[in-house]
Amino acid sequence: MSIFDAIGIAGTGLTLHRKWLDAVSDNVANVSTVTSTNEAAFQARYVVATEAGDGNGVQVGGIQLGDAEGRLVYEPDNPLADAEGYVRYPDIDMASQMTQLIMAQRGYQANAAVVDRARETYQAALQIGRS
Repeated sequence: MSIFDAIGIAGTGLTLHRKWLDAVSDNVANVSTVTSTNEAAFQARYVVATEAGDGNGVQVGGIQLGDAEGRLVYEPDNPLADAEGYVRYPDIDMASQMTQLIMAQRGYQANAAVVDRARETYQAALQIGRS
């Protein structure tokens, strides 16, 4: 494996973790999105990671969507409430989303550190060659 392979593989990890961060932030931003009971709730997005096609690194294999049923909440004063006073909220667990946010952030940081170390190694090798 060369330095360039390490940068490429870490780059796939950066892309995956960025997409994971995007999905989690979208889920957190919509945790309080309310809809009427005759509409689907916001569906949380979950990134599915798979091995890259060439076997070097990872890629986004797809996005899984959460439950469209959501959860019914009694809010008779809400303008979107049905005749019985219920509205629909997404079924998103904030504790789980915050855990996923931390994991995605740490994975992104780890891959960024690999890219930095590989770049520094490459620059050091160029300096040796110039001496």
